[in-house]
Amino acid sequence: MVDGEIVIASDEGLDFDALQLRLHPAASRVAKLAGETPSSFVAFDLLAVDGKDVRGLPQRERRERLEKVMAKTKPPVHLTPMTRDPKTATGWLARFEGAGLDGVVAKPEEGIHQPGKRAMIKVKHARTADCVVAGFRWHKDGKDRLIGSLLLGLYDRKKQLQHVGVTSAFTMAMRAELARELTPLRKNAMQDHPWRDWAQASGEMTRMPGAQSRWSAGKDLSWEPLRIERVCEVKYDHMQGDRFRHAAIFLRRRPDKRPNDCTYDQLEVTTPYELASVFKT
Repeated sequence: MVDGEIVIASDEGLDFDALQLRLHPAASRVAKLAGETPSSFVAFDLLAVDGKDVRGLPQRERRERLEKVMAKTKPPVHLTPMTRDPKTATGWLARFEGAGLDGVVAKPEEGIHQPGKRAMIKVKHARTADCVVAGFRWHKDGKDRLIGSLLLGLYDRKKQLQHVGVTSAFTMAMRAELARELTPLRKNAMQDHPWRDWAQASGEMTRMPGAQSRWSAGKDLSWEPLRIERVCEVKYDHMQGDRFRHAAIFLRRRPDKRPNDCTYDQLEVTTPYELASVFKT
């Protein structure tokens, strides 16, 4: 029994969007996608072997046994690289991001496998970006009183405002303060809003604000537009295509920045890296 992850590799690295498409009720559709975009399995840890539970063994012993179990495997099954050299791991952190990996995991050698617990350290890049605050969603416990999340945008080279993600980690006091602060920007916001065509949008796997996806599990993703006047600085770790892969962390308001200055050009460009090279390391 092996702990690992299913991934889909493309020319640009790991493709999370393609993986999402596999969550489809029709077996014929899944089979078609499997042929068009084949997946791979990357093994991280060994949980049991030869009928014996090894989760209580130290990480170093589980790794040794995992390497023996995986010794004769061939693609599309892979063993994740491992090193005890901090310099090598630092190099991986810098190089592998270009293949779609968002960080490097560090595990204590004497640590056991603890189900349901994050008994590891995930080292990821931390970057900041100035984003347009283009809309928001109400908090589930305080509609009309508490902001749940802010919808963030960046301008592309065609001067179109793209939805890049959300920021939602606020205290309750901050949620109430934002609700009051943003009230004036709600007036006539949809009239000239760059996302007005998305207001009633719905459909599978779209990236539009308010639209449902297979990961939303029926949640209310309706949103409220704001006039394009506010900018905030957020911290993010990784881009998935043209969006933040994870929710961004709010850092501060940027009244000194103009919305039109919030472009993709400010983002750090990640050097492409051949994914196959990761598993040969």
